[in-house]
Amino acid sequence: MLDRERLVARFFELVRVDSETRHEREICDLLKDQFAAFGLEAEEDDAAQRTGHGAGNLFVWLPASPGLESAPAVLFTCHMDTVTPGKGIRPRLDEDGYIRSDGTTILGSDDKAGLAALLEALHVILEEKRPHGPVQIVITVGEEAGLVGARAMDPARLKAKYGFALDSNGPVGDIIVAAPTQAKIDIVVRGKTAHAGVNPEDGISAIQVAAKAVSRMPLGRIDAETTANIGRFEGGGPTNIVCDYVKLEAEARSRNQAKLDRQVAAMREAVETAAREAGAEAEFHSEIIYPAFSFTDDDEVVRLAKAAIEAVGLTPRTLPSGGGSDANIFNGKGVPTVNLAIGYEHIHTTREQIHVDNLVKTAELVLALVAEAAKR
Repeated sequence: MLDRERLVARFFELVRVDSETRHEREICDLLKDQFAAFGLEAEEDDAAQRTGHGAGNLFVWLPASPGLESAPAVLFTCHMDTVTPGKGIRPRLDEDGYIRSDGTTILGSDDKAGLAALLEALHVILEEKRPHGPVQIVITVGEEAGLVGARAMDPARLKAKYGFALDSNGPVGDIIVAAPTQAKIDIVVRGKTAHAGVNPEDGISAIQVAAKAVSRMPLGRIDAETTANIGRFEGGGPTNIVCDYVKLEAEARSRNQAKLDRQVAAMREAVETAAREAGAEAEFHSEIIYPAFSFTDDDEVVRLAKAAIEAVGLTPRTLPSGGGSDANIFNGKGVPTVNLAIGYEHIHTTREQIHVDNLVKTAELVLALVAEAAKR
């Protein structure tokens, strides 16, 4: 059976390893060693060379038990990187059953709680020789930097029929069945310099043009499926010079591609119109960085998740998300994948926490998913 103390100790070991995104080498090597201790090889791909991150993605294959070779292969994925501040994490287990940091850093349960639960479940499967179909494990780098590790992954490496990402907030039992596509938008406005006190009328303020453009954009919550945001607005110099250069970084998301297209077009029109009116120049570049996905309760991957959640005594709940995850990429690369909630709270803050019971339930859920998949 699951060993609660071993699971907590494994989680502590993982979060104590510094692994802020782009600096994944040490955690990658530790994970390789842990898989090797199970007698499994963790193969590292070339994502480090392709992304500039500290390591590549890891791929682990667990062959089926004798007689279950024809069972559908199931994939589990977590990411090994964290957000900042994630150096020198000192986890503690408090009397209320929650694991927290000392308050000066994040905890790193996003996504080392998923990693710890997955490793504990794998430990139990191998130690107890539990019957199982083929299992593929993919641990990615750079998830917190825009899913870059998963995006760099060769889809030919993926062998599973369906997948489960262990990487969502919310109570264990929640299933993220829909998530948006995201457009990354870069905007540059070029004006004309002039002396701000002597002849400002001869200049064109890029700041003023960009501000007008932003004021005309639909931003924030557009509708139930669509959002947009300006994340960075930079440029300028001395106050006695009319600014001639401004750069903006923005995004738009939607679970509906047509709505996303309309949103991006509206943002482009606002920029181009403001620039044209002022006699400035503008560049607008938009790139889809991950696709949307959507499942119904009748889809096989959702039915499998529900059955496993019920098997561990929980009530499944399906819901959409406004955020992207590696699940978006796996779906785009041909493996139907849902994102499962694992119970961490206040992620990406120094108040981050997770209850030990949620670590245990997540590990139980992995075991149940493997068992349910072997029945199909």
